[in-house]
Amino acid sequence: MEITRSEISDGSAVCAVIKDGGDDPDVTHGAEIVARVSLAGARGSVEIAGGEGVGTVTKPGLGLEIGGPAINPVPRRMITESVADAGAELESGIRVEVSVPRGRELAPKTDNPRLGITGGISILGTSGIVIPFSTASFAASIRQNIDVALAMGDKEVVLTTGGRSEDFAREIVSLPDHCYIQMGDFSGYAIQQCAKKGVERAHIAGFIGKLAKMAAGKKQTHVKGSKVDMAFLAGLAKKSGAGGDVVERVLGANTARHVLEIIKDAGQDGFYGEVCSCVHSQMGEHSRGGLPMEVILLDFDGSILARHGEQ
Repeated sequence: MEITRSEISDGSAVCAVIKDGGDDPDVTHGAEIVARVSLAGARGSVEIAGGEGVGTVTKPGLGLEIGGPAINPVPRRMITESVADAGAELESGIRVEVSVPRGRELAPKTDNPRLGITGGISILGTSGIVIPFSTASFAASIRQNIDVALAMGDKEVVLTTGGRSEDFAREIVSLPDHCYIQMGDFSGYAIQQCAKKGVERAHIAGFIGKLAKMAAGKKQTHVKGSKVDMAFLAGLAKKSGAGGDVVERVLGANTARHVLEIIKDAGQDGFYGEVCSCVHSQMGEHSRGGLPMEVILLDFDGSILARHGEQ
């Protein structure tokens, strides 16, 4: 790891690196991470502090002290062990202040505002090694969101497939900010974690593209790993009473959005309810039937096309 700058003065030293996110979709890629180490405290002690651009914890559920810096337990342990070893012969304790000069600017692009982390980003990490296109980081984010909601005493959550669907869902379901969880493509995993952790009700909101895949039983809905099953959607159109010409048009559609246009033109509104019903059934299986839920299919302007399940 390249040290991009270092400064030594009486009683302290500063060094910095540039965050390399590799192939991971990480908004902190290219950010400068700075550590200032100084002599302070009793011999053998190690204090870890958050400086400029490192967020402050304001809500429970993160495993961190409220009012303290958002530096996760694993990096805290790594820092403590390394610094204690390096400073074993010192007569003084050691204080490590971590800062990210652009952290405050980057924070709104992360999940930190909803998690109650204010004023900057979090210092995360498990091994210090980036796994390209890491699904583990997204899965961890989902678990963390659920933990925060539960720690705040809320056992009802809204799972959305992205930012736009979340914005629309907020107009439909009124819950505190930390109860909205973007599950992205990890619908099966998200609903399993909700059931496992004790969530008592979940609302699932999204557009036709993701919900069509979920309705067909896809637990992971990324475009690279799953395609929209036109034959399945054609079957739902037929089940909802659509004529043969409409069914054939759905079968030959290019995208899920194209299917929606065909259904709208045909005035076959029952199709929307069939999609929601299938999503409800599939998500119920993923949660082993232990989680009351509602499915909301949204139009691209935010209007409700259908909703099914426990509201």
